[in-house]
Amino acid sequence: MISFEEAIRRVTQVARPLGREPLPLAQAAGRVLAAPVVARSDSPPADCSAMDGYAVREADLPGTLRLIGESFAGAGFDGALEPGTCVRIFTGAPVPAGADRVVIQEVAVRDGESVTVAELPGPARYVRLHGSDFRTGDLILEAGRRLDPRALVAAAAADVAEVETWRPPSVLVLGTGDELAPPGAARGRPGAIPESVSFGVAAFVAQWGGRSVGSRLIADDLKAMERIAGEALEQADLVVVTGGASVGEKDYARAMFAPHGLDPIFSKVAMKPGMPVWLGRAGGRLVLGLPGNPTSAMVTARLLLAPLVAGLAGRTGALDWRSLPLAEPLPACGDRETFHRARRLTAGAVPLTNQDSGAQKALAEADLLLRSHPHDPARSAGEAVAALDF
Repeated sequence: MISFEEAIRRVTQVARPLGREPLPLAQAAGRVLAAPVVARSDSPPADCSAMDGYAVREADLPGTLRLIGESFAGAGFDGALEPGTCVRIFTGAPVPAGADRVVIQEVAVRDGESVTVAELPGPARYVRLHGSDFRTGDLILEAGRRLDPRALVAAAAADVAEVETWRPPSVLVLGTGDELAPPGAARGRPGAIPESVSFGVAAFVAQWGGRSVGSRLIADDLKAMERIAGEALEQADLVVVTGGASVGEKDYARAMFAPHGLDPIFSKVAMKPGMPVWLGRAGGRLVLGLPGNPTSAMVTARLLLAPLVAGLAGRTGALDWRSLPLAEPLPACGDRETFHRARRLTAGAVPLTNQDSGAQKALAEADLLLRSHPHDPARSAGEAVAALDF
């Protein structure tokens, strides 16, 4: 059995991006850049107006000017301002040659082809200068940046149609156990319980940059499980197995991969909940085994599956711990690193009363994990504790 920190270290070692994939910008949302985005044009491409109004020469103000044309975004005024003239201009339109400022329409009075500016406007010129945002060749987005909505806007503004991204890992979930039934069918079969963990695992996969390629329920039949394990290894970069991770007579989660050359990376972790978690390689693919108890599985998935999927997808930041005050006391920790489910309130973190590894209603109430190191003493309300978004 290894420590939690050692488990994270080993996960980090194997969680490397799987390969590059060029994508049209329209399909790249949520992906991680494998190469930087560099501007292919200036922004703005010319001096342009920041407001609707009139392009003028400051030397002519205040006064009455002769209107000689209009400038629209994408269709600028074809000419230049002479003394005593102005051009009607709209937001984003190029500023005509000879103009050095825009007078907003609210301070100008138009009468036919005459425009009067009675007073000298304030210091704002309302002109976005050519290249004031960025120039051709400027670095816009660094490699490793996730293409969130803001990054997509910046990439498109750089006149880039295609970006180089890391390919997301494909993940298949295998739920093991004779007792499992699809949700909606369990109540019609004596002794059955709804299989719930695969839905949470698939959500974590999507949240951290992976691609779920499905899930299967498997009865505790070793020969059938070995066959299904082989099929899963052909379909996904990462196979997640839930249940069957302990030492019971029908705990076959690891045994089912033995014919496929299972090479363990770690077998148990000194953590609570989630001690039976394991990680290995088989058939050139990664296999992660999660406990069968739903809360144990979800806590372990947040702590180990999330950074594993994120790393394979080229992402970082899956384990960003921060310090939060306790709003209620936290009990002393035993000899295993412990992760308490908690709720975030204005006053701080509140540990849930029900910390049972099989609790699912309580699981839905938790939005934080609070970390206690082995043999930590009890902590009082107001003390700081390490917290992770759950």
